[in-house]
Amino acid sequence: MRRVSRSAAFAIALTMVFAATSFAQDPNGARAGRWEVSAFPGGGVFFTEGDTSESPDFGEYGLGGSFTFNVNRWIGIEGEVGAGLGVDQDLNFGSATVSSAKVPHSLAYNGSVIYSVIGNDRAFAPYVAGGLGGLTFFNRDDVQALGLTRDDTFLAGNVGGGAKFFLSPHWGVRGDYRFFIVDGKEDAPGFFGLNETRYGHRVYGGFVFTGGR
Repeated sequence: MRRVSRSAAFAIALTMVFAATSFAQDPNGARAGRWEVSAFPGGGVFFTEGDTSESPDFGEYGLGGSFTFNVNRWIGIEGEVGAGLGVDQDLNFGSATVSSAKVPHSLAYNGSVIYSVIGNDRAFAPYVAGGLGGLTFFNRDDVQALGLTRDDTFLAGNVGGGAKFFLSPHWGVRGDYRFFIVDGKEDAPGFFGLNETRYGHRVYGGFVFTGGR
């Protein structure tokens, strides 16, 4: 969990460094085009503890990518895929702690609406976002002790926001935060909570490429 936190903090810090550069340079013509491709090589995914003592909090290393079509300077439609890579960590099941436990890898896929709060026709473009998609946890031999005996998919909604900092007419950097609400299921694996809504946080830092003006 600690390693995931450090990775996420580093990704966000890197984005902020590039952001400061963008403000200082304010390059001519640096803004979003009709389409954008974002690549997120670093970040973190964190799921909070569930309502029951058998649903521990845990974290994953996050990376992903997205494609955005900008309908106009205010509204964009985004499709995104993100992977969560399970890392060894301590899991607390009530009063019991499992040290260096394996957690499953995951894949999130979402469709979202992006609203640029001051317009995306400028170098600095903050936005809010919301959407719906799925979250799949993948079974493997070393996570079956957590009750995950097959690949399992959940319905998930997300809300959040972030900012894009365009350093040139074609590329820039991006920081993104999403709050996830994962719908429970009757046959959910034990560690993720039976019939229990789970909540998660994801932070990303990465690059954005734009074109089609």
